[in-house]
Amino acid sequence: MNKRDKFFIPLIVVLSIVIPLAVTALMLLPDSMRLEFGGADLRSLPFLHAVINGSTAVLLFVGFVMIKNKKIAWHRISMMSAFILSAVFLVSYVISKLSNSPVPFEGEGFVKYLYFFILITHIVLSVPVLPLALLAIYRGVTGEFEKHVKIVKWTFPIWMYVAITGVLVYIFMMPYYA
Repeated sequence: MNKRDKFFIPLIVVLSIVIPLAVTALMLLPDSMRLEFGGADLRSLPFLHAVINGSTAVLLFVGFVMIKNKKIAWHRISMMSAFILSAVFLVSYVISKLSNSPVPFEGEGFVKYLYFFILITHIVLSVPVLPLALLAIYRGVTGEFEKHVKIVKWTFPIWMYVAITGVLVYIFMMPYYA
């Protein structure tokens, strides 16, 4: 392990543990502890999250096309933009969980099972996206392209699935948002 790895790999590991735990804690936050953020109406955040997730999916696809066409600079821009949007999403999601009470899904029958399948797989797969994306970016930025390619074979499809299902979760929930 080189000097850079000795710093960045533990940092990636710590972030990959702390952030999901913090988000999980927010999911369990009682309504009495919700914040008001100066009285701002933050009920439109789920729509913003869907836009961010959709934009992330588009950027991931563009990045994929760019690297297949050997346009490395455009690939890097697309992928870094996708990561930045995902970071913006995470901050916005935390604000949403701090300010808005959970909205229950009221669908029935097949739609209910489909929704929960998509939601559960979205949540479960969102956890490894952070370490995979951070590691992929780290390996790309440091020029360790063999390691980068190995990790993105897992990162890309999982991240794309999470981005697309984030939009689908919003579409399923749209009728229940006030």
